[in-house]
Amino acid sequence: MINQIVVRIAAERIINGGLNPKTNVVYVLDDVTNEDYRVAVEDYILTAIEGI
Repeated sequence: MINQIVVRIAAERIINGGLNPKTNVVYVLDDVTNEDYRVAVEDYILTAIEGI
């Protein structure tokens, strides 16, 4: 089961250039290693940037 709050937080960090708390470097999509979460984050990002 995917936690949508985690997806939103990860996606917003990626969009805004936020830091990955594990590595203290800019969060990138490759940091999401779980395939289900990666797809969910990609979908969230695509939905979020459609309005831009």
